[in-house]
Amino acid sequence: MWQLALRTLKFRRTSFVATFLAMFLGAAIVIGCGGLMETGVRMAADPQRLQGAPVVVTGEQSYGSTALTERHRIDPGLVGTVAKADGVRAAVPDVSFPATVLKDGKPLTGKSDSYGHGWAGARLTPYTLAAGASPAAGGEVVLDSGLARRAGARPGSTVGIVVQGTARPFRVAGIAEQHGDGNPDAAVFFTDDEARHLAGGRIDSIGVLPAPGTSVAAVADAVRSAVGDRAEVLTGERRGLAELPGTLASKRTVVILAAVFGSSVVLIVMFGVASTLGLALQQRAREMALLRAVGSTPKQLRRMILSETAVLSVGSVLLALLPGWAIGRMLFAVLTSSGVVSSEIVYHAGWIPMAVGAVVTVLAAAGATRFAGRKAARTEPVAALAESTAANSWFSVTRLLLALFFLANGIGLAVATATVMEDGPTLASTAGPASVLFCIGLALLAPGITKAMVALLRLPVRAFSGLSGRLALRNAATANVRMAGAVAPIVLLIGIATGTLYMQSTEDHVSRTSYDRNVLADYVLDSTTGGFAPDVVDRVRSAPGVAAASEFVTSRGFVDRPGGPAQVDLRGVSADGVRGSLDLPAVAGSLADLSGNTVALSDKKAREYGVKVGDRLPMHLGDGTAVHPTVVALYTDNPKQQYLTLPAAALAPHTDDGLPHQILVRAAAGNAAQVHDQLAALAARVPGTELDDSSSLAGRNNQIQQILVSANYTIVAMIVGYAAITVVNTLVAVTRKRQAEFGLQRLTGATRAQVIGMLTVEGLLIAVIATVLGTIASATTIVPYSLVKSGSYLPSGSIGTYLAIVGGSLLLVFGATLLPSWRGMRTPAVESVKAA
Repeated sequence: MWQLALRTLKFRRTSFVATFLAMFLGAAIVIGCGGLMETGVRMAADPQRLQGAPVVVTGEQSYGSTALTERHRIDPGLVGTVAKADGVRAAVPDVSFPATVLKDGKPLTGKSDSYGHGWAGARLTPYTLAAGASPAAGGEVVLDSGLARRAGARPGSTVGIVVQGTARPFRVAGIAEQHGDGNPDAAVFFTDDEARHLAGGRIDSIGVLPAPGTSVAAVADAVRSAVGDRAEVLTGERRGLAELPGTLASKRTVVILAAVFGSSVVLIVMFGVASTLGLALQQRAREMALLRAVGSTPKQLRRMILSETAVLSVGSVLLALLPGWAIGRMLFAVLTSSGVVSSEIVYHAGWIPMAVGAVVTVLAAAGATRFAGRKAARTEPVAALAESTAANSWFSVTRLLLALFFLANGIGLAVATATVMEDGPTLASTAGPASVLFCIGLALLAPGITKAMVALLRLPVRAFSGLSGRLALRNAATANVRMAGAVAPIVLLIGIATGTLYMQSTEDHVSRTSYDRNVLADYVLDSTTGGFAPDVVDRVRSAPGVAAASEFVTSRGFVDRPGGPAQVDLRGVSADGVRGSLDLPAVAGSLADLSGNTVALSDKKAREYGVKVGDRLPMHLGDGTAVHPTVVALYTDNPKQQYLTLPAAALAPHTDDGLPHQILVRAAAGNAAQVHDQLAALAARVPGTELDDSSSLAGRNNQIQQILVSANYTIVAMIVGYAAITVVNTLVAVTRKRQAEFGLQRLTGATRAQVIGMLTVEGLLIAVIATVLGTIASATTIVPYSLVKSGSYLPSGSIGTYLAIVGGSLLLVFGATLLPSWRGMRTPAVESVKAA
């Protein structure tokens, strides 16, 4: 049987190459998504500045089951506790805070590229003195050699450094040289006391150096026992997470992204492999019938088909391992470049995603073999020979049940999106797969739907296409299963591409416009040196023509509820300027009271949390700090901008940098130009300050909201590309199989132009039917998503997107049918018929 299977593969190269490509590309994409999933689950980062510490103690970076978005600093008292643990030679405290070196009054480094540390932490990288001495008193620093070179500094010289939003002069005590393989950010070392003071009194991490002869694992266990639940102990490649506060918050994003798209890819791959293999078996119906007629049993035919499939699937999986790893690496690079995860996170793709890709491909092939091959294997020889001529039987109870299953689930997800899901980051996780499931359901029923739609199109086709149209209609009526095989993958392509692209354009539009309406400010000052000192906003307010100015801080926190913490967006503002900077119409209380330990929220959120003005709201801020602010105001709910508002002075200390990074400024009527000039002059006097209009703030918010756009588009492009390849495989295989048919037509008097005309009409029929079905399928994603996002049944975005998708599908159809047909008809008609 294996020998027969191999000989069959040898003599049917065209159809089996198409099947092999479907399996190969499918396995590679599934392996790539699996690698992304494994990376998100493991979420590890090689240490940079802490590479000299085999064990690192840092703050717990999660609250409940949700990761914190800001650094959770720890009590300095833990240093002594860790130092007393068994096997610990030294416990070195480490702090980090923005410290930007100036040259000629301008920052040497970009935003968040330079940090200050205590000199004790230099040994953790390690850094050693290359010149001068260590800092011995306040006002002295040690610069790393790269930073010193760029600043033109040497021991004994003075440099300006921005710390806590203020530029101060510091004496350079020494120059430090880095050793090791890490690539830490530019470092400025202060005395340990001054560094701790500048960092707010708490420490970030503790680097643990084991005693000689002590194993790292034993020391880590001893330290865990010593610190208990007051801190987290990291070893190996997870040590790098201590340098990347907020990184674990992206773990959920990466895992959800990989799961949502991975599940869609698995379905599409299974469908693609099944349809391609099913088409190949369908084209061999006459061969199967002849084998049954000469005495082959159904069991023997099933074994032969299964053997052929096993050879193809195993070979395709083995060849897909390396490309699959590369695809996963490419997806991860897109995530890091778009800011979803830090570039320091280590990409992992072990044997698990490889195994998943292999199993999915093999199961898809085996399922397709069983589904498509059982009819040929079971049919009686005489009936099989008769049936192979028409090859038009397609309906079965199993096929109907599967179609209803996929259609029902697609509709169910669409209904859930529109009625159950709230507007949020998980909305796309139900909206996106709806069109995929619906597409597959329609594809399973495609033969019947195609036959019905061809009947509806009969009159206009006959009226406008003459003889070529009549030939095309005849073929479509007698070979609706074959035409449906070409329609199905195009439905998948149009449905997924249209649904996903318009879902994204709707998200972009709603996010941008809702933020534009919420921000009343005309200008925004942005700090690139770690934030603004408290006096800067007062200087802005005193500028002529300024109507309002407010500090602006963004973060995420948690509202403590009986059912568990609810993650919410937080905004920090200044009470004196918030009413002129943000559109927050008060319905109870006053935003002017927003100072100290207070909070304001929308009336809808207040009802959800069961609070009113005067009540205390139990919360945890982004760094895990528990607070109970008093509700001082309720404002009108904005469903697209749902955040809690706190005083900037209360929220900023609980962010990584500890200061507000933006100041929103509104000009008095008729004073916009004057205010712009005033702010430009102020920005020139405050190092690292950039001035822009408020649209840039909306753009940055849109970038935050849409941080996954490039990743979404990349993965969708892969899915659509796979669907496109399936389309080409299917159409080319069908067209080449029909070369004998074209030869007979030419022998009976048809010209090449008439045959090409017939194929053109057939292509138009395929395109029209697939476009209608694909558009219907895409509506299961677009309509509910748009309803939730904008209250409209229609999505936002240009009609050009839809036309481009349909036009691209037309090009694929005609390119994959007309080109191989034209090339095939260069062979004499008699030879084409003889070769059949």
